[in-house]
Amino acid sequence: MSGPVGRLSGKVAIVTGAASGLGRATAHCFASEGASVLCADIDEQAAHDTVSLINDDGGRAIAMRYDAASPADNDAMARLALEHHKRIDILFANAGIPHAGTATTTTKEDWDRVLSVNLTGVWLANKAVIPIMLAQGGGSIINQSSITAMVGFSGVAAYAAAKGGVVALTRQAAIEYGAHNIRVNAICPGTIHTPLVTATYEQRGGISMDSQMSLDDALAASAERYPMKRLGTVEDVARMALFLASDESSWITGTAFPVDGGYTSS
Repeated sequence: MSGPVGRLSGKVAIVTGAASGLGRATAHCFASEGASVLCADIDEQAAHDTVSLINDDGGRAIAMRYDAASPADNDAMARLALEHHKRIDILFANAGIPHAGTATTTTKEDWDRVLSVNLTGVWLANKAVIPIMLAQGGGSIINQSSITAMVGFSGVAAYAAAKGGVVALTRQAAIEYGAHNIRVNAICPGTIHTPLVTATYEQRGGISMDSQMSLDDALAASAERYPMKRLGTVEDVARMALFLASDESSWITGTAFPVDGGYTSS
């Protein structure tokens, strides 16, 4: 049976962190536009749940357990995509973990853990797929960053450092591989009510390190800080990822795109 025809028809995509939140929404979006999707996540059962969601809607997807910080898992992810589909057209390096802590309260152990997933994991995913994209003549890599890479936020030192590194890595890779038709861009979301954001707010005790706001109150207060007076949705990011994955963005590379309701404009 032929799959859906759309903006990614015939393409093969990998989405890391596909078990929930932005990853799940983007994997579903890619599949709905015709891509065959490999859903990779450390929570294997939840990754299979994403696959079931995609397959139930007529798409094509497979799942694997994946530790973003593991070089072996990143290589295995690329091999699995090749075994099933013979090529890799799109990588959405989205897997990440939350952490709350300032430059002085963050422990070395937590610093290393956050950077190993949120920065090193993105690099390892890029490293695994770029040789394949070189051999096939091109591809689109989308790295997940954050507006914390662009403006200061209290209480997320390690997270912000990692996301800033993702933007720098994105620009470097774009320059390195642009002549080979490999495009590399980053998405920098603002606050979106996902499991990762919920965990970060709960760790911080609300909107700042010394606040005891409820989660709902903290999120409502955060929304007021955005010019559009609302938080983002997972679909807002998924649609940006779709544009960057598609041929519609064929002359766009090396750019970090804020999806933030105007926050970084103010």
